[in-house]
Amino acid sequence: MPLVSLSFASSSSKAMALCSICPRIPLRFRPKPISPFLSKPQICLAYRVYSSLQSTTPSTRDELGTVSIGFLGMGIMGSPMAQNLIKAGCDVTVWNRTKSKCDPLVGLGAKYKSSPEEVTATCDLTFAMLADPESAIDVACGKNGAIFGISSGKGYVDVSTVDVASSILISKQIKDTGALFLEAPVSGSKKPAEDGQLIFLTAGDKPLYEKAAPFLDIMGKSKFYLGEVGNGAAMKLVVNMIMGSMMASFAEGILLSQKVGLDPNVLVEVVSQGAINAPMYSLKGPSMIKSVYPTAFPLKHQQKDMRLALGLAESVSQSTPIAAAANELYKVAKSYGLSDEDFSAVIEALKAAKSREA
Repeated sequence: MPLVSLSFASSSSKAMALCSICPRIPLRFRPKPISPFLSKPQICLAYRVYSSLQSTTPSTRDELGTVSIGFLGMGIMGSPMAQNLIKAGCDVTVWNRTKSKCDPLVGLGAKYKSSPEEVTATCDLTFAMLADPESAIDVACGKNGAIFGISSGKGYVDVSTVDVASSILISKQIKDTGALFLEAPVSGSKKPAEDGQLIFLTAGDKPLYEKAAPFLDIMGKSKFYLGEVGNGAAMKLVVNMIMGSMMASFAEGILLSQKVGLDPNVLVEVVSQGAINAPMYSLKGPSMIKSVYPTAFPLKHQQKDMRLALGLAESVSQSTPIAAAANELYKVAKSYGLSDEDFSAVIEALKAAKSREA
């Protein structure tokens, strides 16, 4: 397997502490700080990539039930992920800022705790699925956060999509308690979460990866172990940057086909049969043509990921002009009140531009 190396560097003393256990590697990587907890993060990464397509030995319901599972965040993604764990026979305890979102899970047999601290205090392994870096940091490290209940022998798996600096910060805070940490952002949206077809991009403590593997297999179809903390976050941002750019280009194609008198439904069919096909096009195209955007992945989250990916690119002086242009379209769509619509609603930003030109 190929050996991949990355290095993060900064003059910050706090960041130096994070890198004290890592070897020096030439490539420089300076993530832009987004958190008041970490000014200029530094970490050195060297890792081998491991992938698995549901490779772990299936566990019986009794075996799964011997590990108590916590789940923080009952949003569009977290709720179906936790539900799949419950249906598989896992002992699950849930928490969410809005308690009512936990009620359906409690109805299925989950327990409820009133804070992340209480969840980690009572569970062996805790998953967290939060909306953005600020929320992920607050739930892990803020008042009544996960770090105040977790302890040696336990594990914390953050499946949120955050930037590299935030993941490093959360990892350090968790590991300072003696617990293990794994970042595991997911590739996939609402339907894959419901169907247990997510892809996990993991990095961090290998023993925790192995312990969490049976539960990741319940919630997903494959998983990749990418080495040191930061690699999973970086991979997810690259993937979502590509996805956001593809959707913006697809939206342009739909509108252009209409403008020249073609049937956009036929365009979707043609694309679906060619080399450029992606499941996203066939899934989203028909509703985009009807100007309907049922939310599977909120537009505000796509724009957040584009912003973080652009920051990642800037930190290594990598030009990303296509992604930068796409990001501007998502920002326009947000300004039109489409933040909570599906990210395919980015097409409305192009319609608005066409109207202004007219």
